[in-house]
Amino acid sequence: MNGGTGVGVADAHHGELLQGVFLDAEGRRCAGLVTLPLRGLGTRARFVRRPGPGVSVVPADRTKALRAAGMAVGECCHGRRVLCDGGELTLESTVPVGLGMGSSSSDVVAAIRAVAAAFGVALPAGTVARIAVRAETACDPLMLGDGRPALFAQREGRVLDVLGDALPGAVVVGCALGGGRPVDTLALAGADPEAYGEEDVRAYADLLALLRRAVREGDAGLLGRVATGSARLGQRRLRHAEFDELVEVAGRTGAVGVQIAHSGSVAGLLFDPAADGGPERRVRGCLRALAGLGIPVTRIFRTDDGGRGHGAPEEWERHGRAHSGRGRQARSGAAGGRARLPAL
Repeated sequence: MNGGTGVGVADAHHGELLQGVFLDAEGRRCAGLVTLPLRGLGTRARFVRRPGPGVSVVPADRTKALRAAGMAVGECCHGRRVLCDGGELTLESTVPVGLGMGSSSSDVVAAIRAVAAAFGVALPAGTVARIAVRAETACDPLMLGDGRPALFAQREGRVLDVLGDALPGAVVVGCALGGGRPVDTLALAGADPEAYGEEDVRAYADLLALLRRAVREGDAGLLGRVATGSARLGQRRLRHAEFDELVEVAGRTGAVGVQIAHSGSVAGLLFDPAADGGPERRVRGCLRALAGLGIPVTRIFRTDDGGRGHGAPEEWERHGRAHSGRGRQARSGAAGGRARLPAL
């Protein structure tokens, strides 16, 4: 904190590896998800305290972040001998909107952190999650921050299970389905858990058990099986026209699986970096295949470097960038530059 000003940041993600309905410790059904981390895209929030009540936000359309900031002010003042000022929240984001990459959650979490910093208060991750759910109905687990893969109840703001220390290493070729058109991500953020049948509950339990094993053994192949299985189940709601083509490309180019955001149109093909010959040839073949189908590639990154994106290879420049929605500009890498494929 510096003179009543606080700054907060939050990363985005690349959609979900697994999303469905699960049983919590009490045997109650909960909507839950495991996200695929992505660094290099996110939101930076700045909150300046002002005398008097009320909070404003720039840009003015970030209403979820505005609600979250107001709630965070109340949380920071509650039960403390602190002057409960209002303030101005300013957001800068590089997250594409409407692709299922957590743009609103990134805004909300960064806003809460900025308010807390301005008041000199350390809010636990659980409190940030509770405020975030109240502000946007369903939120992504961007507030956890310790890098451990976790099953998160997005409509309740709580961790259902920590799966291990880190995801298996995999190279992800990100792309945008549906021409990269934004969708109503909140409408797809998870159906009523009671609407799922017993067969669905068992299927998601099996995928969760397989994901635990993948994390425990560091097995990228198992990770790919989980992602593909979850994507297949999600197709009953999403109905992406390119899904079968994406699965065919994965099989033809040696990918271990297909990952699709369950509340958006961002997708990824997963490659095992430990496979014979390395991933470069397979990834190049994947890029050619996607270009032939007219599916725009967005970025290439690894799961075992914190999801820090390397941008897209030079070949991508001939095919154009994916639509980022509402005028937000997606960075092509953590430092804003592009990396050639061998940089993987």
